[in-house]
Amino acid sequence: MSNIISAQNVIFEYLGHENNKTLAINDVSVDIKKGEFVAILGHNGSGKSTLAKHFNALLIPSRGTIYVKGLDTKLEENTWNVRQTAGMVFQNPDNQIVATVVEEDVAFGPENLGIEPSEIRKRVDKSLEAVGMTEYAHDAPHYLSGGQKQRISIAGIIAMRPECIILDEPTAMLDPSGRKEVMETIKMLNKEEGITIILITHYMDEAVQADRVYVMEQGSILMQGTPKQVFVEIDKLKEAGLDVPQVTELSSRLREAGINISPDILTVDEMVVELCRLK
Repeated sequence: MSNIISAQNVIFEYLGHENNKTLAINDVSVDIKKGEFVAILGHNGSGKSTLAKHFNALLIPSRGTIYVKGLDTKLEENTWNVRQTAGMVFQNPDNQIVATVVEEDVAFGPENLGIEPSEIRKRVDKSLEAVGMTEYAHDAPHYLSGGQKQRISIAGIIAMRPECIILDEPTAMLDPSGRKEVMETIKMLNKEEGITIILITHYMDEAVQADRVYVMEQGSILMQGTPKQVFVEIDKLKEAGLDVPQVTELSSRLREAGINISPDILTVDEMVVELCRLK
């Protein structure tokens, strides 16, 4: 499977007060394959959102290179194609909604791409259907819940037909119900539509649903692997200021109590199966 995004020895420095440079990304190399669901974890200030903004050329590396579908993001002539390949959904949906009617908001991106009106109509209908928001097509976005607004933001990106969607903490401002809605949408787009997903999050229960996880600390990659490979390293994650999935924590405590249980349990269903095995 080919890489849709490849970051090679990326360094990024912010220019701060009195032209002092702050190192935000420190020699990061990441390969993301087409069709993958990748989660990037880290506490505030770890560099995860800064890295995400490099993936669609909102930021350009100070040193190193990022390729999006083979296109070097440093080259200005590639910016348009890079952003068509990799769409971005931000934390606050209100910052991404620009129209007063849902279907007009979803149509905004394709209109700016110069797509024919008949094709835009098809894309809007399909995108709203994909996120389960068809019945709200003629509603005003400001009447919707946080989860519904975020799904509208995602629909607006889908309508531009990206091969990859980067979501920068899309559930951070949502209640549990809204978080669940958005995560179900993300998983559906990945599994059914084949869209590559890059999810920036600090919620462990979201990261366990990914194919692969990267953990960042102080601008560098601290850990990487499948969720089972990463979350079994409980002490290392806690040293980095991160929690672990509650079920994984429970598994660890049961093992400390002398119960022979697998250390890499991530979900409630897996825990139920494991406990039934002990009978």
